Amino acid sequence: MDTLVQAIVMGIVQGLTEFLPVSSSGHLIIVPFLAGWDDPFITSLSFSVMLHIGTLVALLLYFRAEWLRLVPAGLATIRDRSFDGDSDRRTAWLVAIATVPALIIGFLLNDAVEAGFRQVGLVALMLVIGGGILWLAERRGSRRLLGVDLTFAKALGIGLAQALALIPGISRSGISISAGLFAGLDRESAARFSFLMATPITGAAAVYETYKLLSGEAGLAVDIGPLLAGMAASMFAGFVAIAGLLRFLRTRSTDVFVAYRVVLAAVVLVTWLG
Repeated sequence: MDTLVQAIVMGIVQGLTEFLPVSSSGHLIIVPFLAGWDDPFITSLSFSVMLHIGTLVALLLYFRAEWLRLVPAGLATIRDRSFDGDSDRRTAWLVAIATVPALIIGFLLNDAVEAGFRQVGLVALMLVIGGGILWLAERRGSRRLLGVDLTFAKALGIGLAQALALIPGISRSGISISAGLFAGLDRESAARFSFLMATPITGAAAVYETYKLLSGEAGLAVDIGPLLAGMAASMFAGFVAIAGLLRFLRTRSTDVFVAYRVVLAAVVLVTWLG
């Protein structure tokens, strides 16, 4: 199959699965495996992370109103040294605190994860483990709180959970939504908080991988056409996924995603072992 078409397919996969709690990193390993694609650029971690630029744009577009409030509110908190009863100021710092663990752990362990965890069999196992955590969170969480009601300790806990998403198959949105549910958030609030705190993490990862590609450190030839096509596809698919998931979670549970993860893991294991 043409590299351009592969890049577009991977972009659509990335955009949809980045926000649905099913693991985008896992799917970007599984799809080429099942399709028999072996292009080193298409299957590289660098290309996967560059596709996150598309989903980052989708996040910024969808939550543009929130960020236009949260950034000035966060800066105002520093200036005044007070939340001043402002929910936006509090939310800005909840999000900031939640991003710290993933930034630190990602910086320290990214290369180790790249070397040792991008294996199809392990991805299948992590899909099941992540699905089990999400299933348990659905049944243990009170689902009574909004994002602004979180304590800073709970926000930090959600951030620590998000750091586990470095392992392909766990899912950043899946593990952070699970942590939000355990913390007492309702489903939509858990997803919204997950998406907000994913924005700076995704941006940092994209900047890092862009530097590696442009500097030649990644050791890959950059095919600009497929790269841009994949990023555009991930942006459009990501925007649709964000809107669809938030609407879905207002009235339904995440059990359908748990079932999907288990079925996909079974398909992958049968193919891998066969």
